[in-house]
Amino acid sequence: MFLEPTFRWYGPDDPVPLSHIRQAGATGIVNSLHQIPYGKLWTEEAILERRKIIEDAGLTWSVVESLPIHEDIKLGAPTTAQYLEVYKESLRNLGKVGPKTIVYNFMPVLDWVRTDLHYRLPDGSTTLYFNQIEFAAFELFLLKRKGAEADYSAEVLKKAEEYFRTLNAEQSLNLQRSIIDNFPGFKGVTIEDVRAMLAKYDGFTRARLEENLFNFLSAVVPVAEEYGCRLAIHPDDPPRSILGLPRIFSNAKDIANLLKMVDKPANGVAFCAGSFSAGIDNNVAEMFKGCSDRVHFMHLRSTQVIDGDFFEASHLGGRVDMYELVKSACEEQIRRRKAGRSDWRIPIRPDHGHDIMDDLLKPSCPNPGYYALGRMRGLAELRGLEMGIMRAFHPNEEVPAIQF
Repeated sequence: MFLEPTFRWYGPDDPVPLSHIRQAGATGIVNSLHQIPYGKLWTEEAILERRKIIEDAGLTWSVVESLPIHEDIKLGAPTTAQYLEVYKESLRNLGKVGPKTIVYNFMPVLDWVRTDLHYRLPDGSTTLYFNQIEFAAFELFLLKRKGAEADYSAEVLKKAEEYFRTLNAEQSLNLQRSIIDNFPGFKGVTIEDVRAMLAKYDGFTRARLEENLFNFLSAVVPVAEEYGCRLAIHPDDPPRSILGLPRIFSNAKDIANLLKMVDKPANGVAFCAGSFSAGIDNNVAEMFKGCSDRVHFMHLRSTQVIDGDFFEASHLGGRVDMYELVKSACEEQIRRRKAGRSDWRIPIRPDHGHDIMDDLLKPSCPNPGYYALGRMRGLAELRGLEMGIMRAFHPNEEVPAIQF
């Protein structure tokens, strides 16, 4: 592939082994040190240990996803300075011995949010799903967030109450866990934990979150530049306010704002087509063209949006014009290579996949959306799409061979 094909791997405890990932056609690994708590230092020794495991399997550690940001930095708490120093030192260590493409997100309290981790599709496969009625029920009757009623229409409030009344105790607990307890490196979160975190954000505004993002970037981008690293922010998922909190990286305007905050090549984007596609007003392919020179990593997936709800579609289906997006990514790489950029090759991964075939018969995956076969199907489709584009439009460009 001209684009660098990667697969996310969650470390030695991942039920999908590195040997299977290599067989799927990926050459790079997207990984994080999930055993290290948020705000703690990533040492050179820990990075080298993980890198050796990956390289011994015949693969490359291409992208760190993620180097998590402690919640106090997002809040702008009094402890921000000490957590920034730890973050900068982790960046230095990655610059010395580890992958140089580093993803982070700036979503308050919760990372990506879904209400059903096993939504059944007509073909029998399962996928990740966000239903606004179910989420409203969680907010209103499980989390009991103060002021949540004001964020919903009367119709949604009524439907949420009707839905909640149908749930038994086990179903209520499952809904709660699906929303708050599925983040690697952040397992075991309780409803009380979420309430405590929300209390710290009482009265928080978009302007304050943007200011704290600016302060973060101002502190860490110079370190990334010095050590040859590329920082890539992941979009809000879903691209809308969650839990009454602001979200500031959801559309083209937000991308432009982010890149202007600290206008340096090291300040870039992890372009997640799926996250952006859940915003009904977002034209994902056009958004990529508007920031392509600062895209350091791509998630190539798509969603299908229905009346505000959405589910993970197949990699070539849903709202994303995947043909146009991959074509633009290929063209961006050609521009970079002709300009002599060392980072001309963009790592891509198929991101979330459907649970299909034999994976449906296996025990529940600890990392929802990350069984092997659905992602392998997605990677195969994307590799074929890219080869067709390159042969049709750029037949004289040399495509790096995949190493087996």
